[in-house]
Amino acid sequence: MRVTKVSTTRACAVCERTLLMGERAVRFAPTEGAELVDVCPLCQEIAIGAGWIKEGAPTTPTVGGDRRRKRGFTELFGLTRSNDEAAFAQQEPILRRLSHEEIAVLEAADLFNASAYRRTVGGIAKSLGEPTASIVPLSGTSGELAVTVAWDLSWYQYRVSPDSGQPVRLERRGHELDELEPGFKAWNAHIEDEGRLVPEIARL
Repeated sequence: MRVTKVSTTRACAVCERTLLMGERAVRFAPTEGAELVDVCPLCQEIAIGAGWIKEGAPTTPTVGGDRRRKRGFTELFGLTRSNDEAAFAQQEPILRRLSHEEIAVLEAADLFNASAYRRTVGGIAKSLGEPTASIVPLSGTSGELAVTVAWDLSWYQYRVSPDSGQPVRLERRGHELDELEPGFKAWNAHIEDEGRLVPEIARL
């Protein structure tokens, strides 16, 4: 009787890279009671920083990434999160009035920078150089935006859903810029140190 190997493809739950044969991954639960997922050695620090629970670790209360988030663009621009646009206008005495779309772009960048994907982009940028980037509101009433980060050899596109339990997720990726629709190539942002997404919005 012939015995054949059954290969199982595994991927890191943070960077979504396919794990190599024999590569040792650590299993984490994104939330208490959630199903365990594989995390590669390079992303374990990110998972711990996001409050993920390591397999076998005691389930003590942890502070999630959103609660430990550093000051974002909305705070740096002198804004606080509010659904009242009139309140936004009153909070920016030294800035020009930002449009609803510009505020949404700022918040999308803020959410992306608080996610594990920021470190992923920062790591890729160390190898491939500085990418171009765009933040584009999607049509419809869902309030979702697309963040596209592109190099000459590859691109990644993330979906930002501010009201979702998982506000940032990898939507798709590719290798040729021609694969992207023209609207996503309106480069209105750039990437700074450690993958920080910065929208290009004039203050005055």
